[in-house]
Amino acid sequence: DVQLVESGGGSVQAGGSLRLSCAVSVSSANDYCLGWFRQASGKEREWVGSIGTDGTTRYADFVKGRFAISKDNAKNGNTLYLQMNSLKPEDTAMYYCAALWRGLAGGSCPVVAAQYNYWGQGTQVTVS
Repeated sequence: DVQLVESGGGSVQAGGSLRLSCAVSVSSANDYCLGWFRQASGKEREWVGSIGTDGTTRYADFVKGRFAISKDNAKNGNTLYLQMNSLKPEDTAMYYCAALWRGLAGGSCPVVAAQYNYWGQGTQVTVS
């Protein structure tokens, strides 16, 4: 079964940085679209960015130039990262990683949360 476990959240001052990690327990992370979403209190979950099976990254306009997604397919496990720089108070939210199996199909990763099959439990980011 696919399991996703986020870590790295916390409190930071505006202008600061955080790096979120997501341990992805799959045999081959390259077969999956891996995405980051966030949900602020009282708001709907929104797409932050994603990395496709070919390593292509895409970002929501509100994080372009500030956030970066990467992944590490190490022998002892797969990890998805979200490096967040120049954080703003409006970035405060619960951050989730998500996975969608693509296999050989490839293609762009969806930006709609409902299209992802697997989710982590989330990690809180608070910017003040």
